[in-house]
Amino acid sequence: MGNLEPSTGTNDDLSGRKPVINDFSIQVATVNGSGSQSANSVLLRSIFGMGIPVSGKNLFPSNIAGLPTWYTIRASKNGYVARKKDIDILVAMNAETAKDDILSLPAGAVAIYEASLGLDQHRSDVTCYPVPFDKLTAAVCPEARLRKLVKNMIYVGVVAKIIGLDMTAVEKALRKQFAKKQKAADLNWAAVEAGFNYAAETFTKQDPFVLEPMHETEGKIIIDGNAACALGSLFAGVTVVTWYPITPSSSVVESLIDLLKKYRIEPDGKASFAVVQAEDELAAVGMVLGAGWAGARSMTATSGPGISLMAEFIGLGYWAELPGVIFDIQRVGPSTGLPTRTAQSDLLSLAYLSHGDTKHVILLPGSVKECYEFSIAAFDLTERLQTPVFVMSDLDLGMNNWMSEPFEYPEKPLDRGKVLTAEDLTRLGGFARYKDVDGDAIPYRTLPGTDHPQAAYFTRGSGHNEKALYSEKPDDYQNMMERLDRKFETARTLVPAPVVVANGTSKIGIIAFGTSDFAITESRDQLKNEYKLDTDYLRVRAFPFTKEVLDFVASHERVYIVEQNRDAQLQSLLKLDLPATEIVKLRSIRHFNGLPIDARSVTDELVLQEGI
Repeated sequence: MGNLEPSTGTNDDLSGRKPVINDFSIQVATVNGSGSQSANSVLLRSIFGMGIPVSGKNLFPSNIAGLPTWYTIRASKNGYVARKKDIDILVAMNAETAKDDILSLPAGAVAIYEASLGLDQHRSDVTCYPVPFDKLTAAVCPEARLRKLVKNMIYVGVVAKIIGLDMTAVEKALRKQFAKKQKAADLNWAAVEAGFNYAAETFTKQDPFVLEPMHETEGKIIIDGNAACALGSLFAGVTVVTWYPITPSSSVVESLIDLLKKYRIEPDGKASFAVVQAEDELAAVGMVLGAGWAGARSMTATSGPGISLMAEFIGLGYWAELPGVIFDIQRVGPSTGLPTRTAQSDLLSLAYLSHGDTKHVILLPGSVKECYEFSIAAFDLTERLQTPVFVMSDLDLGMNNWMSEPFEYPEKPLDRGKVLTAEDLTRLGGFARYKDVDGDAIPYRTLPGTDHPQAAYFTRGSGHNEKALYSEKPDDYQNMMERLDRKFETARTLVPAPVVVANGTSKIGIIAFGTSDFAITESRDQLKNEYKLDTDYLRVRAFPFTKEVLDFVASHERVYIVEQNRDAQLQSLLKLDLPATEIVKLRSIRHFNGLPIDARSVTDELVLQEGI
């Protein structure tokens, strides 16, 4: 395949290739801080506006502006939203990476780039569309200081013409993007039209990638996981929010602050909430537990390094039985690691965070809708169980845009758990703070300020007995620890059950959690269509594991555990929970290069291990 020359065609005619309709990926290669986010959002929402399922992923640097960044949009008529391993259409806007970007393309792909870069010299098997971006931008935008931003909208227009993107949908998305800036909207729309018209007048389409309208996005929304967590926390009734900024969790609290200011300001102008930026993550979670002890619904959001710092206070929360919700939006470690890359590598550390014998409840959302729903559930669970509860997402789910069904307004009342009022204490004559009276291992508590002489108790991080009295007696300590273990068993009956997709005949099972779900869904179709291999699938949604997980493993000959970490952490947790006779069935598929897991990698590894 040769380079595409203006109007006259190419050295090799590509027009006879079979069209690829609504099933390809577009990658925009730019530099951090170039203002490409708005242009990429317009592209994403324009495709969405044509009724085509779409997803967007941003791969950006953790350092200063000027470093390479890539944004990938996937259109999929089948609704697949996992990362696609190969790029079909490249928009090369970064001169420093342009050569490497085009060399990474598979044969048959498309490259759109600044004409002066001459990228056609590097590939003869890629369709090239050279565009004089600087010249077109200068004609549209007289103000030199704005040209860097406006230039991005030129490529929106070029892409729109080449792939058949509906310009009505483009204009609608663009004007929504600049809804409060009419002048900016008009300028950027002129840039889009300039790119579209140049492509229309200059190029003869030689590639097979096209869009056609569908009706698969009607009634759906686009939102990122962190915003969904914030919205769920708002509906859950959070009143105390503490944090220390850290990528990729910061936008959880930033989004929540905006929501609280909009919906939680009283008519007299006073806020009915408190947001505190602490000096570090240890202080932040200490405030959360203190507020939970006092009766507030409280939370913080962090990532792996912050989780490490929180360990001491989390142990206090477990032992003193204090409620609080902690959002862990995972990134790549250890240490500083890769702050802007995704992983699922905090699972083991969360499960047993802090010293001594501790076990924690973890909710594992696998979609933005579950980010919303599990955020609400976490606040109920933490007060019901009187223990810290984690909601574990990751950078891919948290910071990227996802298509979703609309969220449902919560109808269930808040579950505050076993809280005794003054009237309860009068009726009972008193209570023992750490005594199991119902058989579920969850004791009763009172809130500070309860107007009753028997309401007070001492909250201790040291040894104590059922009455919250200081004790170093071996029997008292052992009794407390055994009750906490039984409470963890109660949690198994309260956490979200896994999602199971099974036909009842397959010998092979797959287990995964979180964002691995998107790749698994697509991989299972690949296995069936390409290898005639049926598989069953269970997506874990919480720790502790529920009975369904054991039953799933028991009903299959081989079970593949798919996860995004090096050390097979989910598999390790399962081994601690399963009988020895079931452990031998487990096999591992791991992905840990910092990029979101893709379906083809899962398929290839499973086929390899199966010996097909």
